[in-house]
Amino acid sequence: MAYRGFWHAHRWPPRSWQSRSWQRHRRAVVPVIAMALLPLAGTLAGCGVIAGSSDSPAAIGPLGTTTLNVAAVPSVDSAGFFVALYEGLFKREGLTIKYTPALSSDTVIDAQVKGQYDITVGNYVSYVEHVAFQHQPLEIVSEGSLMQQGSQAIYTLPDSPIKTLADLKGHVLGTNAPKNINYLLAASVLTEDGISLSSVHFTTQPVAFPSLVTDLATHKVDAASLPEPFATIAEESLGATVLSDMNHGATLDFPILGYVVTKPWAQAHPDTLRAFLTALEDGQQIADTNRGEVEQAMEALTGTKPIIADVMAFNTYPIGINKVRLQRVPDVMLQFGILTKPFGISQMLGS
Repeated sequence: MAYRGFWHAHRWPPRSWQSRSWQRHRRAVVPVIAMALLPLAGTLAGCGVIAGSSDSPAAIGPLGTTTLNVAAVPSVDSAGFFVALYEGLFKREGLTIKYTPALSSDTVIDAQVKGQYDITVGNYVSYVEHVAFQHQPLEIVSEGSLMQQGSQAIYTLPDSPIKTLADLKGHVLGTNAPKNINYLLAASVLTEDGISLSSVHFTTQPVAFPSLVTDLATHKVDAASLPEPFATIAEESLGATVLSDMNHGATLDFPILGYVVTKPWAQAHPDTLRAFLTALEDGQQIADTNRGEVEQAMEALTGTKPIIADVMAFNTYPIGINKVRLQRVPDVMLQFGILTKPFGISQMLGS
């Protein structure tokens, strides 16, 4: 959109308002961890059909497919999708969305290839792995989020003896899935700090982010790599402290999450995909300029409590696809050994 540049230059609220130091001034009474996590855990166990507002007529002609099964990770990275869903933007385009919360993108990719999901929303690392190693026909159709200060960090408990990244040597660092974006970001900051990855014990099994917060509370992990809103949940519920923010070095402003279909699906449903992307673009625009709309959508659709939504840090939400920016993902994956040879992101982009 032509006016997007204006909003980037005149963002409200300013990004500085989303910093951890500013947010702490707005902290309220710390909720009990079970109460903070229960709604989010519930969203990971179920799914629903959401059509959105019926006030606006469809903006396009008849579609061959109007009901879409969409699996999305219920984190702040997916804010554009949740805003579009909450505001009825998909309904406006003639679409009904059956939304399923995803444990991680890695857990839904195989199901997507088998036809269970039409569109999935998750981290690029897992998608690249599936294309590079399993040759699955996946196509990125839109970017979702770019990491910003405070939106992802490594956390420890306030009474933990681990006070620096170097103290993680010999201890367990929890991520939500092995060798995914969560791992890659942690690997990057550790390496930049001169810490050998072999000296840190990473968790080896997929785990939902709410469970990872619980694992931190019960000392099953010594530290946890958490995105929003789970980072703020850990701060509010446990008094967790930031060991290191992820947004620096090789992963500064890093592409985190995207919207993905299979190539056969894209070829078979071009009009439906176009309608989805039209609604999503508007959702991304709103998410990138209107914090209040994101808070409402996250509260309504992911179970995020108002006290959490009110203080959590946000990412930025780009529109469309920037090939050069996305190429950073496989390049950093190669740097940290997730890939064994160079990978061109172009093979995952449409013509």
